Amino acid sequence: MSDFKLNPNRNQLPQGISPRFLGPGLGGIVILVALALALMNSWYTIDQGDRGVLLTNGALTSVVGPGLHFKLPILQRVDKISLRQQVIKWGCENNDKNCGNLPAMQSYSRDQQPADMRVTVNFHVPESEVGSVYTNYGSIESLADRVIARKAPQEIKTVFGQYDAVSVIQNRAKFNKDVSDAISKVTDGPVMIDSVQVENINFSQAYEQAVEARMTAQVEVQKQEQNLQQEKIKADIAVTQAKGRADSVKAEADASAYKTKIEGEATAEAIKARAGALSNNPLLVDLTRAEKWNGVLPTSMIPGSAVPFMDVNPPVQK
Repeated sequence: MSDFKLNPNRNQLPQGISPRFLGPGLGGIVILVALALALMNSWYTIDQGDRGVLLTNGALTSVVGPGLHFKLPILQRVDKISLRQQVIKWGCENNDKNCGNLPAMQSYSRDQQPADMRVTVNFHVPESEVGSVYTNYGSIESLADRVIARKAPQEIKTVFGQYDAVSVIQNRAKFNKDVSDAISKVTDGPVMIDSVQVENINFSQAYEQAVEARMTAQVEVQKQEQNLQQEKIKADIAVTQAKGRADSVKAEADASAYKTKIEGEATAEAIKARAGALSNNPLLVDLTRAEKWNGVLPTSMIPGSAVPFMDVNPPVQK
C-alpha cells in the first residue's frame, strides 16, 4: 500500500515553500509577460498603398507612411486609410459579389422614356487628405456614402434627362463625359473622382420593340434607296450608251457626207478640167473615141450613114 496521503487542507503549501517567496515571484512573472505582450503589440506596419493615422489618447498626432513603426502601449493606437482606388456601383451584374446593395439607377430621358442604368464610380483619397478624411468622416466608407453615393444619382439623372433615348445611345461617349464632369463638380470632399462609367442603359421592353421596328423600317428604306440608286445608275449607263451610239452614227454620217462632198468636188473639178481640155484641143474627142474602139467594124451599115469612130477626111491644116 502506498505511503502517499491526501492532504485534507488543499490550500496548504508543500513543506519547505514559503508563501512570501511564491507570491512576489508569480506576480513578477505576470508583469513581465504583460510588458512583453505590450511591447510586441506596440510595433506595427503600414502597407505601401495605405497610410496610418496615429492617435494619442484619441487625438490625431500624425499621418504615418509605409514601413515599420512603434507606438506607445495603451496610450496610442493606429487606424489605416487606404490610398488605393475605390469603387461604388449602382446596379449589379450577375454573380458580382463586390457590387454592394445599391440598386440600378432609374431615370427618364428627355422624351419621357424610362430606363435603368448600371453606373460605376471610381475614386481614391489623395495622400494629402488622409488626415481630413479621418477627422471629418472617420472612414472611406463613410466618406463615399456622404460625398458620392448621396449626390451622384441626382446628377446622373439630371444629365440623362437632357438626352433623348436615341441620342443617349448614339452619343454614349459624350454622355459619359457629361456625367463624369457633373459628379466631379459636386464632389467637394477630400476625394478625387477617377472615372465614371455608365455601363448599361436598359429601356423598357415596349420601347426596345419600337426601336427594333423602326430600325427594321429604316433598313428597308435604305434597301429601297439603294435599289433606286442602282436603277438610276443603270438608266444613266443606258443613256450614255445610247448617246454614244448616236454620236457614233452621226460621226459616220458626217464622214460619209464629207466623203461624198469631197468626191463630188473632185468629180466636178475633173469634169471642169476635161471640158477645158476639150475646148482647147478638139482632136482629143477623136483620140478618146479611138482609145475606146475595139477595132471591129460594124457588119451592116445603113445607106448614107458614116462609119462609126472613123473620119476619112483628114483635118484641114490651117
